Amino acid sequence: MYNLDEVQFNILVASIIGDGEITKIYPNSRRINNSYREHYGTEQKDYRLWKQNFLPDLLYITPRSNTLRSKSCKLFTNWYSLFYDLNGNKQIPHELVKQCTLQHFLAILYMDDGSLVLSKRINHQKKNIFLTPHIYLYLQNYKPNDLDILKEHIQKYFNINLKKCKRNDGYGYILRTTSVKETFNFLEQIKEVTATCPSMYYKTNWDFRLKKEKDKYKQLYPNYNLLISSSNRSRTYSEEEIKLLIKLKKQNQTDQSIAESIGRSYWSVVYKLSELRKNGEI
Repeated sequence: MYNLDEVQFNILVASIIGDGEITKIYPNSRRINNSYREHYGTEQKDYRLWKQNFLPDLLYITPRSNTLRSKSCKLFTNWYSLFYDLNGNKQIPHELVKQCTLQHFLAILYMDDGSLVLSKRINHQKKNIFLTPHIYLYLQNYKPNDLDILKEHIQKYFNINLKKCKRNDGYGYILRTTSVKETFNFLEQIKEVTATCPSMYYKTNWDFRLKKEKDKYKQLYPNYNLLISSSNRSRTYSEEEIKLLIKLKKQNQTDQSIAESIGRSYWSVVYKLSELRKNGEI
């Protein structure tokens, strides 16, 4: 049986929960063991190549069918009953998920089935556009009790609060972040993994996504300010903090090092620097 290291284990479990599947063995089939299969659109080929590089001896791509797959393998035969109920419907494999504590698990789950959704509010009088980022995990094909298992696991090991939201398809529920702070916490948790997958930056890299949004709204509303909703705004920066922040930025320090120096969160510093630039103070 194929032996997985810890990273491979986390990636494979998340992939089967997400876009992947363990194939069935039909009556009269010559196959002895099950296999893995993951279909994808042509625009997501780079992501599948990136994923396959973690499991080069197990997974391979068949370009004509746009499929990431494996050969028949006892590993997937052993796992089939953990991922599927007696009716062949997907379920969360609780015993396997308990072992998935690396950021790779959360990153793959998100890149497979998640979206960075930006809701907007426009104040035409003040010419301000407010964007509020949310992360959604579209796992409506799992029963609510399965989502509870996953939600509790993510809270326990990644310190991220998700809530179930109603939806009209599948079993009627998906998971989403509860606040802007949790959204950025989520992205922060997975960034070391997702930084190596540029094709997914539109949902994993906030700076990349924000630039895209700025370019879009600049065309639609040329004279409007684009602002990001944040609970961090409630804690006002002192004059001393602002002076130090400007000084450190002019010294070309990274936003993360500035945050550590002044005792603020990374995203709080990002917000404040954005405001200072708009006001011409940097």
